[in-house]
Amino acid sequence: MSGTMSPLPMSAPPPTDLRARVLRAAVRLIGERGLAELSMREVAREAGVSHQAPYHHFADREAILAAVAQEGFQQLADDIAAARARAPDAVEDLVAAAEAYVRFACEHPAHFRVMFRPDFVDMERFPEAMACGDRAFANLPEIVRRLEAAGVPPLPSETAHVVLYWSVCHGLACLLLDGPLAGKLP
Repeated sequence: MSGTMSPLPMSAPPPTDLRARVLRAAVRLIGERGLAELSMREVAREAGVSHQAPYHHFADREAILAAVAQEGFQQLADDIAAARARAPDAVEDLVAAAEAYVRFACEHPAHFRVMFRPDFVDMERFPEAMACGDRAFANLPEIVRRLEAAGVPPLPSETAHVVLYWSVCHGLACLLLDGPLAGKLP
């Protein structure tokens, strides 16, 4: 036996690693080429696996996108919860959540672009992804109720406040990612 070791033969990635590789490849491709260009074959090529390998974990392209959205909603919910935990009062709670939302969109644009696109992912077909989205959204009514308790009148309604705050955050995030603010703000 010589003093050098021969390299071990390459083996297929373990299933959990394969799933993660496929998701990471999908996120990279969405970031580089956009949602419309994503295909199972391109994801497999980007992940460095056979064109059939993604089907071990995902039935189709929409299932991959649902998993990307689910990851995004989980991270968004965690980011908002962490930001809110540091907020000393109701107004700072709203500000912290809004900053976390926009920061998430800017730091995870591929996820963000998938999360709110029912034309690419029918969340009704993916209950786990939908539950993660609901968890992230649940922060907003809580914030509005906290603002009400601090004296902000719920006029015209609590729902109107929820829609207003979400619209402002989401609109800002979209304008920063894909709109005219991208080149105008740091």
